Amino acid sequence: MSLAPFHIVLVEPEIPPNTGSIARLCGATDSVLHLVKPLGFSTSDKHLKRAGLDYWRFVDIRYWDNFEAFLQAQAEEQLYFFTTKVSKNYTQAHYKPGDFLIFGKETKGLPEDILRLYQERCYTLPMTNENIRSLNLAMTAGIVLYEALRQQQG
Repeated sequence: MSLAPFHIVLVEPEIPPNTGSIARLCGATDSVLHLVKPLGFSTSDKHLKRAGLDYWRFVDIRYWDNFEAFLQAQAEEQLYFFTTKVSKNYTQAHYKPGDFLIFGKETKGLPEDILRLYQERCYTLPMTNENIRSLNLAMTAGIVLYEALRQQQG
């Protein structure tokens, strides 16, 4: 497998189709998918496999026992956290190949203590309708990843 330009990190994902769609996104872009346990499903889940279709063999998936272990193994300057709890736009980040794009679980997002600790590295996707709480995790990951890829072209 080729050296991945970016890494997508899902912290305790809960919804199999989201993870399956993100796995497919990673396969299409040669990005690495990191899954941080505990997972809210089995990786043999039929909904997870269906969302990834027959692309699983093209995806580099790495598993982490917990978020602390993942964070300790990475360089802080390569970490980008995404949350609805900040106002800094995701397009303000300057992404580089090898960076980690980190997303929290669907129901709660990233842990508050992590957001405080890495507050300068937290970004959001702006939404104009205040009645909408958040975007779908797979959609958000795709938007951010393609912004990072776009930045590498220009």
